[in-house]
Amino acid sequence: MAEGDGVADQDICIRLEGNATEGDVTALRNWLEREKPLEDLLRYGRVRIRERPATDHDGAPMGTSQEIVIAVTSAGATVVFQELLEQVRRGVRAWRDNRREVENGEPPEGRVEPVNRHDG
Repeated sequence: MAEGDGVADQDICIRLEGNATEGDVTALRNWLEREKPLEDLLRYGRVRIRERPATDHDGAPMGTSQEIVIAVTSAGATVVFQELLEQVRRGVRAWRDNRREVENGEPPEGRVEPVNRHDG
């Protein structure tokens, strides 16, 4: 496999920054679970989405903030990681655009990054 295609040891981490609330994290997770093709990948058990306490690069907790982790399961071994990463980034942008339309104030920025599972 080419570099970036292997998914066995990588997850996607989404952190909302600035004025994000736990409600924002939950709303974004719910949004992503309904986004095509993520919805299909979830349905067929190829990815899992979960919330967890945010940690820094050393694995230490970062206050009360939460982050969303999208993990490719063994059933999703054929998922091309770079395509999945871009789909998640598009989903976060769509959620921010929608939130801007339905709520007052600027939505929190979303940082979407690949992370090695052994890194946190």
